[in-house]
Amino acid sequence: MKKLILTVCLAATGVFGAAAQMRLTLGEALDLALSENPTIKVAEMEVQRFDYVKRQTWGSWIPQISVGGTYTRSIVKQSMTKGLSFGADNTLAAQGDATWTLFAPAVFRTLKMNDVQRAAAVESARSSRITLVAEVKKAFYNILLAEQSLEVLRESQATVQRTVDDTRLQYDNGLASEYDLLTAQVQLSNLKPSILQTENSIRLAKLMLKMYLSIPENVEIEVVGELDAMRDAVLAGTDGLTTDVQDNSDLRTLELQEDLLKRQLKVANAGRMPTVTAFFTATYTGNDIDMTKLNFGGAEGGQPGDVLDGSKFWWQHPMSAGLQVSIPIFSGLTKMNRSREIKNQISQIGLQRDYARQQIDVEVRAALNDLLTARETMYAQELTVAQARKAYSISDTRYRAGAGTILELNSAQLAQTQAELNFSQAIFDYLTAKAEYDRIVGKEN
Repeated sequence: MKKLILTVCLAATGVFGAAAQMRLTLGEALDLALSENPTIKVAEMEVQRFDYVKRQTWGSWIPQISVGGTYTRSIVKQSMTKGLSFGADNTLAAQGDATWTLFAPAVFRTLKMNDVQRAAAVESARSSRITLVAEVKKAFYNILLAEQSLEVLRESQATVQRTVDDTRLQYDNGLASEYDLLTAQVQLSNLKPSILQTENSIRLAKLMLKMYLSIPENVEIEVVGELDAMRDAVLAGTDGLTTDVQDNSDLRTLELQEDLLKRQLKVANAGRMPTVTAFFTATYTGNDIDMTKLNFGGAEGGQPGDVLDGSKFWWQHPMSAGLQVSIPIFSGLTKMNRSREIKNQISQIGLQRDYARQQIDVEVRAALNDLLTARETMYAQELTVAQARKAYSISDTRYRAGAGTILELNSAQLAQTQAELNFSQAIFDYLTAKAEYDRIVGKEN
């Protein structure tokens, strides 16, 4: 489904060009990001890479087989006194070797280390997903906030425009002063920079979201939802929240790094242990040496074969097999110092983990505090919005009846606009704090 959304979008882009538009809910945006974002793809490929690393290690247990061949042409043969020479003009040789590791503690421990490496890659991929989800949510909510703010500002602009029109009519009829008209016009002009800035914020926020979702820039996106409609989610959102950070990805990564170093230490120590390897060698050689000129006391070996340039080739095919035992005795203290180095790294990781745990405990408490503060702010702003709207209605009625001043009306209108913006901001602050809280505690969608 998530890939179908992008495919339809891209198809529409090809047909309609820059006019193509894509409507996204928060859930669809998250699905699309988790399937198309390059960071996630790279993390998944890294997990796959460590599968190949382990297979390479397994390959050390599989017999290694190699074959080779040589041809030698003698230019000047070795000779003895009285013109007696020996050696062949042409020599052919083929050799096959096979080795099989029977006992190698370092390989066995490397396999276990590969498991930890893969687990670390899996955790890294999980961390990438959690971080991406948090960033996509923040970008999505940022668009909703900007659009909500733009709507409030445009409503305020329309309200002030009506006030300007009414004041101009009153001024033309001598019922309002020029000061009242200028004050209303100034307030209208003051709204335009805020509107332009908010429109630009929407464009930038959408570019950021498209980057996370790997959507082409020429595809327009429209997010589905309203920030103010998420009020109920804010009210119920603090249920079940704790300071438990055992699933925090940073802490789990440090734990895996410590485990990995311990495995590396075992691999390093295994380098001091003996290894046993079985081997088998088969050689097939032939040369055209003139055996009739040599006397080996009746010894015979080989057999005549094919004829090359009128001379007979003599073939030999020896084979051998055995066991090779390698026992490390002294390596210049490199293994000992390597072990000490790894132990030093383990101590460092332990200190980093303890300090990171303290930092994350502070972060999660700060996130919870931000959540509660944003929720209480939303409660207060909700009441403030109702009061500001009522105050503006009263002020507008007084002004039209000639009992109020333009300053009172402008002040009431500004207070209403600010209260509505603050209400949306409080909801946004809660939702972004919740996204950050989920990231800190390691919660996956």
